[in-house]
Amino acid sequence: MSRHGFESPEEHDPVTWWRGHPVHAVHLLVAALVVSMLVTTALQFARADGLISRLAFSGEAVWRGELWRVLTYGLVNPPSLGLAIELLMLVWFGREVERSLGRRDFLRLYAGLYLVRPLLFTALAPVLSANFAGGTGSFAVFIAFATLFPDAPLLFNLLARWVAWGLLALGALMALGARDGVRLLELAATCGFAFAFIRHYQGRWSWPRFPRFRRSRPATATATSTRAAPVPVAARAGAARGTATTPPVPAPMAEVDALLDKIAQSGLHSLTATERARLEAAREDLQRRRPKA
Repeated sequence: MSRHGFESPEEHDPVTWWRGHPVHAVHLLVAALVVSMLVTTALQFARADGLISRLAFSGEAVWRGELWRVLTYGLVNPPSLGLAIELLMLVWFGREVERSLGRRDFLRLYAGLYLVRPLLFTALAPVLSANFAGGTGSFAVFIAFATLFPDAPLLFNLLARWVAWGLLALGALMALGARDGVRLLELAATCGFAFAFIRHYQGRWSWPRFPRFRRSRPATATATSTRAAPVPVAARAGAARGTATTPPVPAPMAEVDALLDKIAQSGLHSLTATERARLEAAREDLQRRRPKA
């Protein structure tokens, strides 16, 4: 996964255009959810409750072999005012997240949010019964937005970070008051995944790595095994300065443009150490290429 979201300029371009308006990945996701709402309404009108129940998620049913429920639960979206509000949140905040991450990483984020719930409750099915259907993941997308832009002003000039903490605390209190352990775990899993994904994307968090067990090679007594390998000149110079790192490679113009956009949106403090080094290397490379007067 790209940590900085500028592996190619096409990642930030629209998927297509409709009547002169750009259509991005988040718009296609919302359109798919609207279609699922219309299909769910038609099934309810036709009293096809049996088909709807077979599409919803059930941990016990998945353990019995009905694996499709892990993927089809999101297709059941009965029409409601709450669903309309969630779709508006997904368009508003999801577009900003997609603009920052790029289309590919945004779709990876949403796919993870979609799968984390059924996979978690499938694993917990022997000890915890969970049944649910539908859901847009809009609140977790808002958590991703608040992680990317914590100082963005929202309603009544409240910062995004405090709105996110307030809504998260309110949701947890509602789940505790209703003794709804499923809802509490769902909230922690989706919001935690969104937060971890963005932190990893920013380069501030690494996924845990497990040690690899390799077969040890027998030691040889030849002179070549004890001979030190030649050290490059750049590495010797870096070791003399107390560091073994190589200078950063100048960034391409597409990457520089993305860094400047990030600075314009979130300020210079939002850049990671790697991004700052890349930007500085690009600036020095540009100065070297500039003709001397």
